[in-house]
Amino acid sequence: MSAVDILRYLNYLRVERNFSRHTLRAYANDITQFSDYIKNGAAALQRTEDEIRPPASLDILKSADKQRIRAFLAHAQTAGCTSRTTARKLAALRSVYNFFLREKSITINPTQGIRSPRLSKNLPEVLSIPEVTALLEAPDISTTLGKRDRAVLEVLYSCGLRAAELAGLHTGDVFYDQQTVRVLGKRSKERVVPIGSYAIAALHKFLKVRHELGHPDHECIFVNHRGGPLTTRSVQRIVARYVRDTLPTRLEVSPHTLRHTFATHILDAGADLRVVQEMLGHESLSSTQIYTHVSIERLRQVYRDAHPHA
Repeated sequence: MSAVDILRYLNYLRVERNFSRHTLRAYANDITQFSDYIKNGAAALQRTEDEIRPPASLDILKSADKQRIRAFLAHAQTAGCTSRTTARKLAALRSVYNFFLREKSITINPTQGIRSPRLSKNLPEVLSIPEVTALLEAPDISTTLGKRDRAVLEVLYSCGLRAAELAGLHTGDVFYDQQTVRVLGKRSKERVVPIGSYAIAALHKFLKVRHELGHPDHECIFVNHRGGPLTTRSVQRIVARYVRDTLPTRLEVSPHTLRHTFATHILDAGADLRVVQEMLGHESLSSTQIYTHVSIERLRQVYRDAHPHA
């Protein structure tokens, strides 16, 4: 059996499971990396996560057993993969084996009984209100790119969007009269979230001069300096640039930090957890509950700092 079988599996994830391109890339590379490991040993794990390589062959996957899978996962962690990344690699292998088991191309799933690594529940980084204000005000709005960057930062914080969701916003997705934004989230799940007046004002200012970055033949709101659609990586670079300028001690801040900050700030202000879940597009409430722990920890810190007998 050839690599065509794996491509068929990846197409199943894309069409029937609505996996995002990011997840498809990760699963494809995880499976191919495992195939490389079966053929070449631990040297295969030295390749980068972002490197795209031809898909594995089902014949190679069929030759693996439970011991080889456990060894692969152990080597992955030794090579520097986090527990979360290692858990994803196991999920990718479990998924591909289950797919071919259902198709009766294989007779056993060797991942059965292998436990996923225990994931640490680290609280997400969150900016204070003065920090996020400084970041949002950093772009030079006397320039076209500065207006774009201010709008990028304002919309990320105002709506709690993922970087990919912001990059995918179209001009028809913002309903100014209703102060809402239509967002296409993970697995093509659509949701509508509120957008604040500061973000709307920033969008208006940018859209007035957007044509100065070219005359795009697409519907994406945010464009690069040549008028092409802004990519997820570009959104990350924009945030990183202004973090370096305004928050030099917080260099780990990313677009997702603004998403965490959005959720924590509105929970601190009394928002209902279920409402925050809807706005973030979380399928499970457990994903949203991490922000209640952030809020409680912030409350404890305020208490420790302010109470004379703390």
